[in-house]
Amino acid sequence: MPKQVDYENRRRRIAEAVCLLADEHGPEGVSMRDVAARAQVSLGAVQRCFRSKGEMLLFAVDHVGERITDRVRTRLAASPAQSAATALGHAADEIALLREEHRAEARIWLAFIAQAAVSEPLAGPLRTSYAALQSLLARLITEATGNGSADEGATPPDPQHEACTLLALADGLTTHVLVGHLTEAEAEEVLHTHLAGLWQRLGTTRLRKTI
Repeated sequence: MPKQVDYENRRRRIAEAVCLLADEHGPEGVSMRDVAARAQVSLGAVQRCFRSKGEMLLFAVDHVGERITDRVRTRLAASPAQSAATALGHAADEIALLREEHRAEARIWLAFIAQAAVSEPLAGPLRTSYAALQSLLARLITEATGNGSADEGATPPDPQHEACTLLALADGLTTHVLVGHLTEAEAEEVLHTHLAGLWQRLGTTRLRKTI
């Protein structure tokens, strides 16, 4: 009986190889032949999964974005009883990729962003990933607004605007840590200070330091 091939698992394996090579040489330096060697599959196997290098890179971008989003959701699901403030702190921490174990992932993400600046096909998946993360942050902020104790008559912050601002801050901190402008601890303090200010505007209980 012919061996059954798990193409989805193979595609993810190839995506991991793409990420490793993109970290070393940038997305433009990735070839299907090198990916096949790194993934320990034949070039034909790569070509059966992806019709072109561009299609392969697009899948890899989606793969990294989904990995970050899934990790955020997993961390939130692990503590369902946590406050909205704590949950938002955890989410922002994961998105910022500040910890040492996420440094390679941060380099890969920024390498794809740099390439996407001159490649609309790559930019599309990145916008989708950012939209998913912003939506998640907005939902957490909305929950906090509903559970908060804002002063009567005060205008509550707009969740989408606040989520957009927080996502941009987290993304910027990723870059600042990678180039050595900020240490991990300094970036975490910047993020915490912003979150504390957000909760102050919401009128909720002061945010505990969760990152």
